[in-house]
Amino acid sequence: MPHASALADRAKLHARLHAGADELGIALTAEQAGRLLDYLDLLARWNAVYNLTAVRDPAEMVTRHLLDSLAITPLVRGGSSADLGAGAGLPGIPLAILAPERQFTLVDSNGKKTRFLRETARVLGLANARVEQARVEELQGQYDCLVARAFAALGDILTWGGHLLAPDGVCIAMKGVIDDAELRGLPAGFRIEKIVPLEVPGLGAERHAVVIRAIIPGR
Repeated sequence: MPHASALADRAKLHARLHAGADELGIALTAEQAGRLLDYLDLLARWNAVYNLTAVRDPAEMVTRHLLDSLAITPLVRGGSSADLGAGAGLPGIPLAILAPERQFTLVDSNGKKTRFLRETARVLGLANARVEQARVEELQGQYDCLVARAFAALGDILTWGGHLLAPDGVCIAMKGVIDDAELRGLPAGFRIEKIVPLEVPGLGAERHAVVIRAIIPGR
């Protein structure tokens, strides 16, 4: 991969990122903002070869990828998280950059995507990000928080990944317009705790986070 930056106007992107984060109530440090843009730089460069995302414009990437991912920051909890169907690392990489005290496992079955994720974790020095090339249903372990963005229907997320949810953990599924039929399609043993509208700065599209818990008998 070439080392020249793929971001034409980094200063403008930095300003866009900071303004959006401020709107979300997130105080980015200079180091966090720099790492987020370094991640975007890597994504833009690899995307030219591997087609990891349909979004090509870096300014759009700030809004549609970084700010969209960071919008769920207040909902993430616990010390361990798994990003199911992580793809190009969204939302897992931005969340890992923001919370170095949390361990993030990025799960995807696609080899080119996991290669990108491993290189990203290495280049950015993300000691708290681990990459697993596997189908979600094959993964073992338990996590305080599961996140899924543009991955699958709610029922499928929980059928494939529900075994990964710690007893007091939450699953955060990022969705656009809420589909009532999808909400009714949860497998037994899970309940929706809340549906949170997400206001992503500059996006101009409906976004929601569906927060799901396992049903614990006696509670």
